[in-house]
Amino acid sequence: MDQQIRALALRDGRYSPQAFEFLFDALERAILLAGKNEALGPERHVTGREVLTGMRDLAAELFGPLAAQVWRSWGIRSTLDWGRIVFLLVDEGLLNRRDDDSIEEFRDGFDFDEAFVRDYHPAVPGDPEDLDVGGI
Repeated sequence: MDQQIRALALRDGRYSPQAFEFLFDALERAILLAGKNEALGPERHVTGREVLTGMRDLAAELFGPLAAQVWRSWGIRSTLDWGRIVFLLVDEGLLNRRDDDSIEEFRDGFDFDEAFVRDYHPAVPGDPEDLDVGGI
C-alpha cells in the first residue's frame, strides 16, 4: 500500500507523500482519542473533526512547535488540505467513507500557528530532585 499511496501523492502533486503517510498514522491516533479503538468495522469510523484532533495531537507530539512548518513543507496550508487528502484516498479506494462524510468537516478546523506555536506547552518533568542527571 505504501507504493500505492506514494504513487497517488506524486500523481496528484499538491502534497508530499509524507503527508499521506502521516495521515494514516494520525487516523490511528484519532480512533484512540475518540474512544473507538476497541470497535470493529464501521464502528471505528471517525469524523473529519475527530481526524483533525488526532492529527493535531500526533503532530504536537512528534514535531512540537515546528509542526506547522513541517506541514507547510508537505504542502499543507490549512485543515481543508487534510480533507482533500482524505477524499483523494477515498476516491482511490484506500479509505472508506459514510454517506454523511463531507470535506467541509475539515474546513477551518484550527489555525496551525495557534495550535502548535502559541498553545505549545512543553512537557516539564516533575520535581527536579526526581531527575537522574547522571551523577551531577
